[in-house]
Amino acid sequence: MRSFKITVPASSANIGPGYDVLGIGLSLFLELEVTIDSKLAHETNDDPNNCKLSYTTESEGYDSVPLRSDANLITRTALYVLRCNNIRSFPSGTKVRVHNPIPLGRGLGSSGAAVVAGVMLGCEVGKLGYSKQRMLDYCLMIERHPDNITAAMMGGFCGSFLRDLTPQEVERREIPLSEVLPEPSGGEDTGLVPPLPPTDIGRHVKYQWNPKIKCIAIIPQFELSTADSRGVLPKAYTTPDVVFNLQRLAVLTTALTMDPPNADLIYPAMQDRVHQPYRKTLIPGLTEILSSVTPSTYPGLLGICLSGAGPTILAVATENFEEIAQEIINRFAKKNVQCSWKLLDPAYDGASIEQL
Repeated sequence: MRSFKITVPASSANIGPGYDVLGIGLSLFLELEVTIDSKLAHETNDDPNNCKLSYTTESEGYDSVPLRSDANLITRTALYVLRCNNIRSFPSGTKVRVHNPIPLGRGLGSSGAAVVAGVMLGCEVGKLGYSKQRMLDYCLMIERHPDNITAAMMGGFCGSFLRDLTPQEVERREIPLSEVLPEPSGGEDTGLVPPLPPTDIGRHVKYQWNPKIKCIAIIPQFELSTADSRGVLPKAYTTPDVVFNLQRLAVLTTALTMDPPNADLIYPAMQDRVHQPYRKTLIPGLTEILSSVTPSTYPGLLGICLSGAGPTILAVATENFEEIAQEIINRFAKKNVQCSWKLLDPAYDGASIEQL
């Protein structure tokens, strides 16, 4: 019998001007408790891949997530990793218990955390012995936006990018995740020979972070899909808007390391012209919140931005956390949007596996 626990942090991406570049792991953790015991094989026979999957009742969306291993994002990601390495299914008697407090579809990296957890699950079940960097390759073949994925896997405050792949490195053009979907999505040869990811797809750097700075996540009670949120963005940008973001990006990554934190530097450096102005149509009150909740009116506030694709708002601050959160909650309430909030630290170490 084997037992182990996988822990993956939530994440916030697109920090300020860092669209598709900056991400930060946050102290809200997806947890998988895994047991592999051949004596429990009779309990996993109902699943086509020998995996009995369950969720705690406290998990986000626990009553609606699919529990078949070839339909759930975590386990089908693990199957992709296994099948890339000529392992067709989970070992007999595999049980996976999931606890997921990360809100779904709110811009806190729930799908990114699931992909990271799935890759780590496949690696550990298959005894593949991959490094985090190699597991990151598998993640980035499935989730092509490195900001969330890198922050969840590596932890801390990260900048990242994907290198260009050569035609020789990509033998097949399908998204590998489709390889483990049921027919007809994956085709007749679903999952027969998934392509191995190239090596070192993603490059990243971990920045320092002043530990006095905390993250306030204000979470509206509605979901917003990444596809819809990306759909409102323009296909091209003006040179002034691109320069605006590049200038602030260059300043922000160092400004968040400085002690004492300088709100006069961080707040304007977290402004953005690439995605936030276009997403105001999807998030009631967004423009007013981002422009009117400032360090001059709320001491301790350093900066504010949209978290990921939204609708969550991320504020960074050193004090007065509840007052800042409540002001943003009140502004959403005027638009008939209810919210909750969480005070979070950076998750410096990223994802981990613990043998039980």
